[in-house]
Amino acid sequence: MTRSTSCRRCWPIAASLVLITLLAGCAGYQLGLDSLYRPDIKTVHVPVFDSDSYRRGLGEQLTEAVVKEIESRTPYRVVSSTAADSILRGRILTDRKHVLAENSFDEARDIETELLVEVSWLDRQGEYLLQRSVANSGKASLEIGQAVNFVPEAGQSLATAHQEAIQKLARQIVGQMELRW
Repeated sequence: MTRSTSCRRCWPIAASLVLITLLAGCAGYQLGLDSLYRPDIKTVHVPVFDSDSYRRGLGEQLTEAVVKEIESRTPYRVVSSTAADSILRGRILTDRKHVLAENSFDEARDIETELLVEVSWLDRQGEYLLQRSVANSGKASLEIGQAVNFVPEAGQSLATAHQEAIQKLARQIVGQMELRW
């Protein structure tokens, strides 16, 4: 028997052993997308985010972006408050705009806008569900910030910068709904 013939015979046996080992070692673990999220939560209610900003509509825009992220990235369904297993609440705490660079006529050339949001996720029993990426500070909520630069001379506006910041905030908020490894 040649070496290549004996390798062809060993391959199915080795593959079977590896598969059995993996399956036995993964007992109790979930695989796929569902393994990233809590198995005890199926539905989420997302009330309109409050906003301490004077700019109109930011809370509504962020709520819409968060709902879309939840529906597209997680196994959770967004439902009314009476049918939900959990509630995700948020509040826009600050909305700042800073000039980073000016031209010789003191006109803004590069501007940064920053949004700071406070978020909490509770189940029906009042237990906090958000996974903090840093040590627990003892607070029931999590603060998440996002800054975006825009250049008015290039046709960018505060509205487009806010939309970009809101999209990034929504991804961060939904990312915090994942289980910690």
